Order: sequence, then structure tokens, then C-alpha cells
Amino acid sequence: MDKKLLDILACPLCKSPLYYDQPRQELVCRADRLAYPVRDEIPVMLEDEARRLSLDEMDALPR
Repeated sequence: MDKKLLDILACPLCKSPLYYDQPRQELVCRADRLAYPVRDEIPVMLEDEARRLSLDEMDALPR
């Protein structure tokens, strides 16, 4: 994921910054507990495509 792109992307729902989870190829919004997929290096920033993160997954994310 391009660092410049990551710097300007925000959650489409709450406008919070996103964390890039490289192993899972997802952009994570901690505020909404949603993970948006990245397919072929293209972020899919649609609420319908996001998956809800469990509390365990949230705890495992780096701070």
C-alpha cells in the first residue's frame, strides 16, 4: 500500500484514520471496528464490503 495514499484515506463512515493490516490486506477503522479489503492494491472503501472486527482482533492490532 502506497504510504501517500494511506495518509489521505479515511474511514468513509466516521472519517477516522485507517491502519493498514498488511498480512490480511485490509484497512482497519478502529473507531467503527471495521476492516475494508484491499484487492489488487486497490482499497474497497464500501461499507457493504467491510467486515466487522471482533474484540479479540481489535486487541491484537498494534497501538
